[in-house]
Parts: sequence; structure tokens; C-alpha cells
Amino acid sequence: MSAAPAYSEDKGGSAGPGEPEYGHDPASGGIFSSDYKRHDDLKEMLDTNKDSLKLEAMKRIVAMIARGKNASDLFPAVVKNVACKNIEVKKLVYVYLVRYAEEQQDLALLSISTFQRGLKDPNQLIRASALRVLSSIRVPIIVPIMMLAIKEAASDMSPYVRKTAAHAIPKLYSLDSDQKDQLIEVIEKLLADKTTLVAGSVVMAFEEVCPERIDLIHKNYRKLCNLLIDVEEWGQVVIISMLTRYARTQFLSPTQNESLLEENPEKAFYGSEEDEAKGPGSEEAATAALPARKPYVMDPDHRLLLRNTKPLLQSRSAAVVMAVAQLYFHLAPKAEVGVIAKALVRLLRSHSEVQYVVLQNVATMSIKRRGMFEPYLKSFYIRSTDPTQIKILKLEVLTNLANETNIPTVLREFQTYIRSMDKDFVAATIQAIGRCATNIGRVRDTCLNGLVQLLSNRDELVVAESVVVIKKLLQMQPAQHGEIIKHLAKLTDNIQVPMARASILWLIGEYCEHVPKIAPDVLRKMAKSFTAEEDIVKLQVINLAAKLYLTNSKQTKLLTQYVLSLAKYDQNYDIRDRARFTRQLIVPSEQGGALSRHAKKLFLAPKPAPILESSFKDRDHFQLGSLSHLLNAKATGYQELPDWPEEAPDPSVRNVEVPEWTKCSNREKRKEKEKPFYSDSEGESGPTESADSEPESESESESKSSGSGSGESSSESDEEDEDEEKGGGSESEQSEEEGEKKKKTKKKKASEGHREGSSSEEGSDSSSSSASEVTSESEEEQVEPASWRKKTPPSSKSAPVAKEISLLDLEDFTSPSVQPVSPPMVVSTSLAADLEGLTLTDSSLVPSLLSPVSSIGRQELLHRVAGEGLSVDYAFSRQPFSGDPHMVSLHIYFSNNSETPIKGLHVGTPKLPAGISIQEFPEIESLAPGESTTTVMGINFCDSTQAANFQLCTQTRQFYVSIQPPVGELMAPVFMSENEFKKEQGKLTGMNEITEKLTLPDTCRSDHMVVQKVTATANLGRVPCGTADEYRFAGRTLTSGSLVLLTLDARAAGAAQLTVNSEKMVIGTMLVKDVIQALTQ
Repeated sequence: MSAAPAYSEDKGGSAGPGEPEYGHDPASGGIFSSDYKRHDDLKEMLDTNKDSLKLEAMKRIVAMIARGKNASDLFPAVVKNVACKNIEVKKLVYVYLVRYAEEQQDLALLSISTFQRGLKDPNQLIRASALRVLSSIRVPIIVPIMMLAIKEAASDMSPYVRKTAAHAIPKLYSLDSDQKDQLIEVIEKLLADKTTLVAGSVVMAFEEVCPERIDLIHKNYRKLCNLLIDVEEWGQVVIISMLTRYARTQFLSPTQNESLLEENPEKAFYGSEEDEAKGPGSEEAATAALPARKPYVMDPDHRLLLRNTKPLLQSRSAAVVMAVAQLYFHLAPKAEVGVIAKALVRLLRSHSEVQYVVLQNVATMSIKRRGMFEPYLKSFYIRSTDPTQIKILKLEVLTNLANETNIPTVLREFQTYIRSMDKDFVAATIQAIGRCATNIGRVRDTCLNGLVQLLSNRDELVVAESVVVIKKLLQMQPAQHGEIIKHLAKLTDNIQVPMARASILWLIGEYCEHVPKIAPDVLRKMAKSFTAEEDIVKLQVINLAAKLYLTNSKQTKLLTQYVLSLAKYDQNYDIRDRARFTRQLIVPSEQGGALSRHAKKLFLAPKPAPILESSFKDRDHFQLGSLSHLLNAKATGYQELPDWPEEAPDPSVRNVEVPEWTKCSNREKRKEKEKPFYSDSEGESGPTESADSEPESESESESKSSGSGSGESSSESDEEDEDEEKGGGSESEQSEEEGEKKKKTKKKKASEGHREGSSSEEGSDSSSSSASEVTSESEEEQVEPASWRKKTPPSSKSAPVAKEISLLDLEDFTSPSVQPVSPPMVVSTSLAADLEGLTLTDSSLVPSLLSPVSSIGRQELLHRVAGEGLSVDYAFSRQPFSGDPHMVSLHIYFSNNSETPIKGLHVGTPKLPAGISIQEFPEIESLAPGESTTTVMGINFCDSTQAANFQLCTQTRQFYVSIQPPVGELMAPVFMSENEFKKEQGKLTGMNEITEKLTLPDTCRSDHMVVQKVTATANLGRVPCGTADEYRFAGRTLTSGSLVLLTLDARAAGAAQLTVNSEKMVIGTMLVKDVIQALTQ
């Protein structure tokens, strides 16, 4: 064992930064790495202050993980660098943490505050990575933190972060399924997202968490159809699969009049693409002859789905093509399904794994829709290089496609395949010949003769398989084939395969009248070798003996008794039982039962010929392309494909109110000019155009489909479908104009604020165009989350400011607080640009256990008279301050009420008491007359309520201002369990505990009111409590991190006791006073 230390020392200092680590000792080979100095050089590099060395170390560690090596022992060294300021290092650290967070949960939990800080990093990649790491820590205690982080990320400005939030939803659901209701709210919000990056991920989350909530899809159905072509491939597969199930519940079956199509199948299959587009119309014309049957008219939304998925048949991804193929197979009219055949045949040139899956699905399709693949018969011919499983699947397809026209070609192919060296493939070919002979009566004799010739083959397996198939074919016409049975009888001496011998014996016994001379001789030979035969053969020997005893007892009586005597003492109990049963049945005895009189009927009853069917016949009840279809068994998590409804559900549930300001007259004119350019296309440019990510184009396409869906005659809807396929139609534009007129007559009154707020991208056009008139408040609220904000033009006087939502201060488990906003303020153009795309958060997204908005709201810092036209307000945002977590974050609101611009707004050099410090806001270069802007500054009050005095300076003036914080704003909420609360409370007794009694007024006795008033007064987090009338809250002071624990014990008749435990006695005393004042007002 002395070699180990020497090896360790040798290795320890040898590897330079950038060189791979290998053992110098050839005996070690790096397999048994028992040295205790492993990765020491990497740890040293991670501990240095140089970012270049840290980056090099992280690159090597990530490379180790990629090669499959275990790097978990580096977790403590890596996690320290999560706070590194170098973005590249930070990214690699998060890559590492995502890999090992689940394994090293305890260490990851210790660093949770660091991950939480990453959630508010300016870099979107860091925010997303932090959320990914947080959702990878599978510990139930952090479920509320994960939930809060997901809700915040769902409102993030970056689509990439919102996508990551969607990915985190299934992880949280698998950890705690009780969160389902809250997760559904987030899913509903993300489903309204119009970004292609988010669409696939949120649909995947929907499928995992609440696939039964089909109502969430209604309003987003058309948007998903239009976005589909631009979503990434993985998302396309998920969305198409979900929309397949959705369509099966919402639309009528397009094949309900299938019998009419079958009257003229050639026309249906070989129809041109123009006929396809007019499919529903032609069906209606045909059904007019049958008054009893209701004509089928395809729903415009059904047509939208088929039209927008069709171009994806040309996708480079096999999975997407397969998904579209299964959608068409399950949803499209019979005449239109043919378009998928060419795409699927193209996939057969791909890897063998892809071929295997595609052929499984083609085999299922070709049973019901044989005509679809007949033109591509040669694509399914087998190559010598194909793996066995691919060969067998191609055989299956060729057999399904065989008909009287092409059977000579198919049989010639099969004849070649029989010479293959692959025995399993040869056996499958012989079975395929048997199936062809069964299905096509004209070639039955040809196939039988060919199989009989195979009986002289040298290969025993080929002969055996041929015998089994011949036996099945002979059962169809036994009388005509006595010679074949004799030929088979002669083979009993040579064939040793048990199944083949058993098949021959069964044939001879079943048709012993056709070979009366040969049958007894076969029995004699089999009796000789009975003891050496396999069980399956012995059973057939007993059957043969019984049948011959009943038909030719003179010759075979003694032989039968001999065979039954041998079987009576066989080792296998099945054979012993069969022998006793047969003896009692056929040999007459004094105590013979009633059955022995009917022995001949029992043994020699006519038996129906076997039906040789495809093993894929009933697989189409599974959704094509699914794992369950591949395995032919229901896999975990498989969702059944719903049956078509008898009556169509209400199509109006998919209608979305389109705000009038999205329709711009200039844009309509531009589309009219573009119309001739698209008129020559075949319909594939339609979906490409409608899938454009602009909200305007999308809303227009939605209004088209909703307008056409309302109740027009079939011919009109067909014409509209054609127009839509050609890139935009005049009918739909007219319907839009009519819709606008109706909306204008309904909504004549609209507030001035709304008119100014709903400005479109085109600035001055929006104010002049008639289409920009205002919708009602309820409509605006409905549309707002779904459509991203437009930039506010400089001309507008006021606009609603998006509420800023902070992410979790993960160090202190702070709540996301919603910034209090006064009635509409003026916002600078630069801020409007920054706020573009930010969505407003519902108050419902803030959990009850976390603190709401500060009760103080906005306060005046500088009056406009004292400030010579400059008015300044401030508000405590309760958001963690990004510059320093120990500082209180304040929002400062500037408004220029003068007629001249104010330039150079900044904070002058402050003279502050000891311990108090200020993080200044960046200088505001210019504030135009009538303009407003908002900025953020941080103040460290050093856990005291002393006022912070400082100067606000412009280029010409200085204004002295002062901010004094309430005691409740000097702390941040803390999440803790009930047991932790009690434990910490036990440590803070005596002088650290302040208790006061109070009486709660009637208006403040409900849970909701108590929690609201306490958390509005002090920035504390709610702690779970098992007692009904007891409320607990916890927080830490921002500067020193001292715990502040508040307990309110409500008793009968409004009596209550308030207890505050804190190391800071002054803070505790002031907090008790403020909370009692809030509760008793």
C-alpha cells in the first residue's frame, strides 16, 4: 500500500492549469482514484482572486462533467463563486450547480440566499440559471420560495426567463402537488404570452400539470396555431400533440360521411390540391343527394390547424414531421391525409432508429389508408444493410399494401428475401407470404406451391416455418390438397423443429380421411419415438391417436392404447392429464359417461380456418407517434385520444376580443398592396404569414377565423378558406370593418386616460386613425396581459406605469412587493422603452404569507412651489436594493411642472450622522417641461429612525430634503417554520420581549384584516401557525440582521395580546406602538 502516497504526491503538483489530469503510474490508469489530493489544483484556482484562473478551472470542471466524470466533491469550492462578478464564471458555476444541486441538497440549501440574489441579476441568463438551480433543489421546505420565484420569473421582461419559469413548473408540481391551483394561475398567465420562445415550454407544463383544463386553451388556440411555425422544434412537437387532443374534443369528425367518399375512392385519392382546399364544399355537394344525412361543414378553426401545420411536413426534424403526420391521420378528412405519405417516406432515408419509429406508424396507417402509400411501394423494398427489426417492419408494410394489382411484384421481392442469411427475417417473409395468400384468393395456389417447394430447403428453420404457414393455408381448402398433406407426412423423419412436427401431426389427424393409408404409419413411427419428443409434439401424438381410434379403430386400436399408456406415466402433468381424459372419452367402458357417445363430434368437429392478421391491426386506438403506440401497451402518463363529439361544442369560446387600436389603416392598405404577391401561392404562404410574431398580424388572423366561424353557409366558408390560404382575403377585411362599426356604436363613451394609454406603435397615426378609439376597461384588462406594451410616444401626456415587481431577496426570503402607484403619472420616453413588454402582476400572485405594500404610500419630499416647478415624492418600495442588501430601497419620483427644462439632477455631498449612508441615484441629465421620471436610491439607516438629510441639486439650485423612515421599513421578511419560530422566540425573552394588551375593533377581527394591517405597518413575513387565533410574523433588521418576531394572540370579545421579541429593544418598543396604532384605528 506504500505506492498510494507516492502516486498522490506525484500527481498533486504535476498538472498545470489547462493540462488534463492523468496518473503517472501506469498501473493506476486513473480507474482506482483513491488519492486524497484529487482536484487540489482546481480548488486552489477557484479560491484565487483572478477571474482568468477561476474561468479556466470552471471550464475544466464542466468538461469533466461532460466526459461523465464525478465532480461532486468540488461543490463547496464551486458554490462560493456563485457571487463572482465575472459573468462567464457565473454562467459556468450555474451549469455546475444545475447538475449537482439535487445530489448535494444540504450544501445547496446553505447557499440559497446567493441563488435568490441571482434572480434579480441584470443579466437574463443569470436570472434564468438561478431559477433553474433553485428548482433543482428537491427539498419540500423551499416550496414557497420556488413558487414565489416562478411567479416573479413568469412576469420577467426576458422571454428566456419566462421560458425557464415554465420549465420549473413541472419540477415544483412533482415535488408538491398541493401547489396545483397556484401553478395553474401561472400557466394561464404564460399561455397568454405571445413569444414563440415561451409557447412550447408552457404547453409542456400544461400537459404535465393540468391536461384536463382544456378551457385554458380556448382563448389561446388561434394564437398557438399561428405561432406554431416559428416555435422551436421541441415546442412544435408538444403543441401539435396537445392540439390533436384539443381538436378531438372541440370539432366534429371530418370522416362522418366517409361512405360518400368511398363511393368514388379514386377521385378522393388522386384529387388535386385545389380539390383538397374545397374538400368540405365537395362533401356537401355530395351529401345534398342524401336528405337524411346532415351535411358536414368544417369548422374554420379546424381548417386553421390543418393549414398551419401542413408546412411543417417539410421540417428538418423527424419528430415534428411525425407529429404533423399523426395530427393529419387523426383529424384530417380522408381526401387530405395523403399529403403526409411523401413526408413519411422521406424520413425512411434517416437513421435506423428514426426508421423504426416511422415504420411502426406507417404499418398502422397502411391498414386503414392503404391507398395513401401505394405510390411509394418501392420505398419499402428491403436493403441488405437494413437491421432485422427494420426489415420485419418493411415486410409488414409491403404485406399491408399488397393487392391484386401489385401482388406479382411483391411476391417476386419475397422470393428474393427467402434466400437471405438472416433466419428471423426469412421466417417473417414466409409468414408474410401466408398473409398475402390469405388476403388475395387469386394467388393462394401460387403461394402454396412456392411454400411446398421451400420444404426441400436445406435450412430446417425455413422448412419448419413453411410447414406452420402451409398448415394454416390448407385449412381453407383441405379437400383439394391431399398430395401436399402426404408430402408433409414424409417430412416427419427429417424435421426436428417441435412446432413444425406438431403442425404436421395436427394436419394428418384433422384430415386423416384424405390420407387413410399414411396416417396409421405416421402414428406407428411417432409411438416409437414418443418418449424422446418435446411436450408440444407429445400432445399432438395423443390427439392423432384419438382421432385415428375414432375413424380407423381396426388398424390403430393397439397403437392408441400403447401411446396412452406411455403418456400416463410421462413426467409432464399436462400430458398425463390429457392421456387420462382422452382414454375415458374414447375407450368405451362399463361406467362410460354420456360424453363418450359424442367423442367423434368432439374430436372431429369442423374447425374454422385461421385468419392471418397484421399485428398492427388494433394499434390505432393509441395516438400515433406515442410511446404507447410503439410498445402496444399503455405507458405511464399516456393520455387517451378522446372520441369525436356527437355535436360540435360552441365555437365562440375561442373568440378573443381584439382591441380596436391594433388595427391601423396604413397597415391594412399595405396588406392590400401585398395581396397580389401572395395570390399565386398554394396555401403554404398563408400560415407562414399568419405565424408572424407581430401582434397586429396575429390579431387580424384571429378576427378572420372568428368572423368566418359564426354561422355562414358552407360555400361562403369554403371561399373564405381559399382566400385565407392565399395570404389574406377581402371578405375578412370587410368583416373587420363591420366589427369596428359595431364596437364603435356600443362604446361611444371612453375615458381620456384610456385613449391616451392605448397608443400603438405608429405614434401620431394612432391618435388620428379612427381605429384607435378606446375599448372599455374590462376589455382592456382582458387583452392587456396577452399583448406586450407598446412604446409610449413623446406626444402623450400620461400613460399607465407598469408596476415594478422585485424578485425574491433570497438572502432574507423577502416578498415580492408591488410598488404603490398613484393615478397616471408622466413617464419619460427612456423609461417607457425600458418598461416595454413588462406585464402587470395580479395581486393574487402574492401569497398571503408574504407582506403586501407599505401602508405609507407616496410622500412629498419637495413641494413644487419650494422646488421652483420641480416636485419630488418618495415611497418605500420594500424591494431589495440591488447595490447593497443592507440598504432600504426608495423610489424617487421627479416631475417638472415648470416651463423650462431642468438639467443635471443629482444628490449633493450629504452630511449624515454616523453609520447612515446613501447610495445616490444616477444623474438625470435633463427633465423636459411636463415630463416625469422615476429613479431608485438606497439609504442605510443603520437600524435607526434617524432622518437622512441630503441635498437635491440641479445645475442652478440646491434643495435641502430629509427622509425619516418608519420603524416597520427597517426590516425585511424572513421565512421560517413554526418550530423554528418558537425556538428563536425562546432565545429572546426577558428584556428582549415587549408585551402589550389591546382590544381589536369589530372591523379588525378577521384573519385577512389582521394580517393586512400588521404587514402594511411592518415589512414582516407571515409564519405558519397551528392555532386558529394566533398570528406570527418574522423579519430581520436590514443592517445588523437582528431577528424581529411578532406574535398577536387574539382572544374572545376582541381582547388581544401583542408580543414583540427582538435584540433591538428600541426597535421592539417602537414597533409595538406602531402596530397597536394600526390595529386599533
